[in-house]
Amino acid sequence: MEGNTTRIRAHESNERTTQGTVEETTTDETEQVCPECGGRLVSDTEHGETVCTECGLVVDENEIDHGPEWRAFDAAERNEKKRTGAPTTKMMHDKGLSSQIGWQNKDAYGNALSSRKRQQMQRLRTWDERFRTRNSKERNLKQALGEIDRMASALGVPKDVRETASVIYRRALSENLLPGRSIEGVSTSALYAGIRQMGLPRSVEEVGAVSRVDEMEFKRAYRYINQELDLQIAPPKPQQYLSRFASDLDVDEETERRARELLTTAEEQAIHSGKSPVGLAGAALYAAGILTNRKLTQDEVSEVAEVSNVTIRNRYHELMDVAGETDAQHTPTACA
Repeated sequence: MEGNTTRIRAHESNERTTQGTVEETTTDETEQVCPECGGRLVSDTEHGETVCTECGLVVDENEIDHGPEWRAFDAAERNEKKRTGAPTTKMMHDKGLSSQIGWQNKDAYGNALSSRKRQQMQRLRTWDERFRTRNSKERNLKQALGEIDRMASALGVPKDVRETASVIYRRALSENLLPGRSIEGVSTSALYAGIRQMGLPRSVEEVGAVSRVDEMEFKRAYRYINQELDLQIAPPKPQQYLSRFASDLDVDEETERRARELLTTAEEQAIHSGKSPVGLAGAALYAAGILTNRKLTQDEVSEVAEVSNVTIRNRYHELMDVAGETDAQHTPTACA
């Protein structure tokens, strides 16, 4: 009897063990399917989530990324972990994909090259430059992009504006809009179009001052490419120049806020139509300075805005009339 009882207990234990194994296997299988619709689960490594391919249910999030570590805390570590080259850019005629032979006449160990090797490297640089610009179109593009970069550096505009200007010039070149116009004129107009599209406070006079063509030629080229490429650039607003002029004149926030209110009122009354936004911005600061007891002279404002005293004075009277202020109460005492 004791032997039979022992065999029965062993059989029950084996059954419980087998049942537990089956339950664990079933549990592991259910983890690979969606608990809502039964669809297949996949791991989204980009967002660190486990999602269902059928219903899109996020089953798990904040997964640990077991991939390589790319963070770097100094230049040496950054160069050590770098796996790719420089990104492509529209600011270079070949988009930065070609290599270039360095100008240093030194070998890999830093030693100076011999006279014969220097001559050989100079010939290689010459042929390398010729291969990079193989036709007249590439030479045109290289010269124009260099001109855009030069003017953008003189104006202090950011990189995204240079990229936008480069794309505009490439479009003008591809649509054959350059015949009859100089490279400098079209590149200047492309830069000004990029500045206008990005909403930067740069006037026509400022762009024309760093260009190698006269202002009239630059304006004609700008109107032409704007019409042919259908850029749909909105007219500049005086508010775009206000912060920059306020910083140059060192006025406080109250004066700048009052100037914005004057410009908003002028737009509501539509007196800004047909007038220079630069002159309106300068006159608004001049009027706001008088209203807030921050007296500015017309010479100071005209020098910063690069407009004449007559323009500041005329726009000042118009802004004060629209704002409902009387000239007798706010007669400028520090005006030149």
